[in-house]
Amino acid sequence: MSELHLTVAAVIERRGRYLVVEEMVGGRAVINQPAGHVEAGETLRTAVVREMQEETAWEFIPVAISGVYLWQHPDNGERFLRVVFCGHCQNHLPDQPLDEGILRTLWLTRQELSARHEQLRSPMVLRAIDDYKAGSRYPVNMFQQTDIELLAERAEVV
Repeated sequence: MSELHLTVAAVIERRGRYLVVEEMVGGRAVINQPAGHVEAGETLRTAVVREMQEETAWEFIPVAISGVYLWQHPDNGERFLRVVFCGHCQNHLPDQPLDEGILRTLWLTRQELSARHEQLRSPMVLRAIDDYKAGSRYPVNMFQQTDIELLAERAEVV
């Protein structure tokens, strides 16, 4: 069984358009939400704020979780658990260089994204937007990070 990758993504809507990135993956330009892996010691919320800043040069304010998705890549079998936050962005820094591999940011409608379905990095891109549009919202603090060592110590005391 392949390793499970924990990732986060952001859905940001402004006047019917969604903020996405065009990035190079495997020698091909694909479209994705601003997204990335959660680093060791990082909370989900911190990871999505960091990824947004690195990939779009926008400061992200998460207000809810709009979906949690488990997806297996059909070509290589890699598995991804993606937690998608929705919110808004502020304080754009246009002079900030974007993360390596990011070609540009785009604001596209749902219809424009659907028309480019061959270019989408995964089916999770449209699914996250559709769930967001359908009103899917969960508390931003739905997932709690725990200190495993601290829990083990408490269990020994009991």
